[in-house]
Amino acid sequence: MTLTTEANALESLTGLIHADLEAVERLLQARSASPTAMIPDIATHLIGAGGKRLRPMITLASAGLFGPIPTAAHSLAAAVEFIHSATLLHDDVVDDSDLRRGRTAARRIWGNAASILVGDYLFAGAFTLMVETGSLSVLDILSRASCVIAEGEVMQLAAKASGELSHADYLSIVEAKTAALFEASARAGAVIAGATSTQATRAGAYGHHLGMAFQLVDDALDYAGEQARIGKAVGDDFREGKLTLPVILARARGDGTDRAFWDRVLAPDADRGAEALAEALARIEATGARTDTLREARGYADAAKAALTALPAGPIRRCLEDIADFVVARLA
Repeated sequence: MTLTTEANALESLTGLIHADLEAVERLLQARSASPTAMIPDIATHLIGAGGKRLRPMITLASAGLFGPIPTAAHSLAAAVEFIHSATLLHDDVVDDSDLRRGRTAARRIWGNAASILVGDYLFAGAFTLMVETGSLSVLDILSRASCVIAEGEVMQLAAKASGELSHADYLSIVEAKTAALFEASARAGAVIAGATSTQATRAGAYGHHLGMAFQLVDDALDYAGEQARIGKAVGDDFREGKLTLPVILARARGDGTDRAFWDRVLAPDADRGAEALAEALARIEATGARTDTLREARGYADAAKAALTALPAGPIRRCLEDIADFVVARLA
């Protein structure tokens, strides 16, 4: 897939749901407002930085598979973006991150406490938006997903503290931290548009597999991407001591010298500077860990496309198929 096709995957869907995306943007701006100045300042700093709005787009597109997108889907898509933004604010505090979406992380400007509290505000705003849809079903879907996301954060924190994480446990964390919201976004969008239970389940399966592919590629990008493309400093995951799949595979496949290196650099107070990062990159490449991470991501993307085959055909479904390809093509 070429870079032009990658861009078209999102541009084509944006063209189909342009008016709905604009309505969501207006909602995000309106619901970020508060007489407490720090709230809109931090919310605008993060949400205004843009990002692809991939999760709200999936929500709207999932609804659009079944006919005209209902107005309630706008509130639902805004709620999804608020949940995602809240988790990013909290993540940056937990991970001591300095950069988010190409900008200085909010915690570096306003402090950790303010970032956490504004994240809480966005979570609360998300639930207000969900209630406004009038659907207990979508409230159930997204509230359960919020719980799962929090569990994933704790799972990752525990893994970082122990310095040990299996391939299977890593995938469980990705399912919780990333795939759960993608799945809920797609499933809830279908439900709000009147899809059958079976159709909503298939839409959710698309979102789940897409989220898995997205995160695996994101983890691989940390060891091969460019800052301008990924919105964070290359090697951030390494510097934060995160156990992601490229590291897990490289560590498991290496010899005693390799394992000694990984044990040393993943220790809590280790020096993970430029020299250590360069060595980590070399060991990851030598073991094929990044390549196999991408191969696994491709499998999830293919599963996402397969889930769509039972859903109504048309331009939106074709765009969703292309987005699954775009997700893994980010590192092509």
